[in-house]
Order: sequence, then C-alpha cells, then structure tokens
Amino acid sequence: MASSPKTMSGSGNSKKKGGSFLSRQKRKSKDVVTEEDLLKKSCISPEDVLKLTTSTENYLCSVEDNKYGIDFTRFKIRDMENDMVLFEIAKPEDPAELQAIADSGDPNAGRFVRYQFTPEFLQLKTVGATVEFVVGDAHVDSFRMVERHYFRDQLLKSFDFDFGFCIPNSKNTCEHIYEFPKLAPDLMKSMIENPYATKSDSFYFINGKLIMHNKADYAYNTPRE
Repeated sequence: MASSPKTMSGSGNSKKKGGSFLSRQKRKSKDVVTEEDLLKKSCISPEDVLKLTTSTENYLCSVEDNKYGIDFTRFKIRDMENDMVLFEIAKPEDPAELQAIADSGDPNAGRFVRYQFTPEFLQLKTVGATVEFVVGDAHVDSFRMVERHYFRDQLLKSFDFDFGFCIPNSKNTCEHIYEFPKLAPDLMKSMIENPYATKSDSFYFINGKLIMHNKADYAYNTPRE
C-alpha cells in the first residue's frame, strides 16, 4: 500500500517569496544612492543619479568636465494648451556683460536658476521647454539629460530626454515636453507656502558619463498680475 504524503507543520522549513529580510534590505540599498557616494566616483552614470532620493547640495561634476564646449544660450517655457510663454531667458550677448560674469569669481555662475511662478503653474498639465545650445569643435554622441524634481525630500517627477547627435560647431534648438503629475491639494498648498523648497537637478551626459550639472529652485507664490 502506498503511503500518504507527509505534511510538515510549522514555519521552520517554509520560505516566502522575496527572500529573507536581510536580502530584501540589501536589494533595497542597491536601489538608493547618496550624494556622498556619487562624489567619490570618477564617472557618474544616468543610472547613478536615478537612484538619488533628494536634491543634491553640491554639484556632482566640475565646469571643466564639459570638454565638448556645450553652452546653453536660450531657454523658454510655454503652456502647451494655450501657447502662452511662461518664462524666457537668454545668455547675454554684450561682451561687457559676459566679462562681468567671468569676473564674478563664482565658478558655478550660470549653473543655477531661480524660478518664480504663480500658484496656477502647479495646475498645468503639459509644458514645452525649448532650449538652444551650441557645441564646440568636437561632435557629440548620445547627449542625454536626466532631470529630477523634488519638494523637500519627496521626488515629484523624473524626466529623461535624449538630444541625440550634434555636429561640431553647431547651434541646436529642441523642445522637450514635460507632462506634469497631478498633485494633491495639500501638497500644492505646502509648495506654495514654502517658496524655494521645490528644487531640481539637471544632469547632462555624453556617452553615459556626467559632464554637466545644473540646479534650480522654485517659488509658486508670485502674485497674479
């Protein structure tokens, strides 16, 4: 007579999917990286910055890392629904103004922008950001930007755009489309009441290596006109 299969009771020999607590914590730690971790690296990749959980305090690369002569000369933001220009800035063309910037003594001059918007900006669904930039004597392969927006330590949205190939000594213009997430009313209220607590990091890569890092902060309490 065939014996009945034995059933073992208790949890001593059973395993749940996903592994032990320690192995899950180890996997989780691999998905998070700190600013201090990245500052120790000689080469920072898009995958590295995508693991950041908050805006950085410092720049993760030096101005000298931009060996391609990439220079952003104009930037415009517009509401895609009504084509209204919300923000526009251009690099000065006057040699005296450019020299004044160079003489300021700030090595990070031009790497930071402070935006001031009305509360209605937080209700926009889709925004077009047009950027104009020039390239130096070398061609540029796989030019990519990763931009991450935070309110305090909360990630609001991460954007990933590909500029593609750029020929040497060229002026280039492209528009990236930002689709904003729907924000909870209490979060919008906090963002309005805490100007410049909303921050972003824009990381630029050539062939997967970080060469530029720009920063911005935002206020949404500008009075309506």
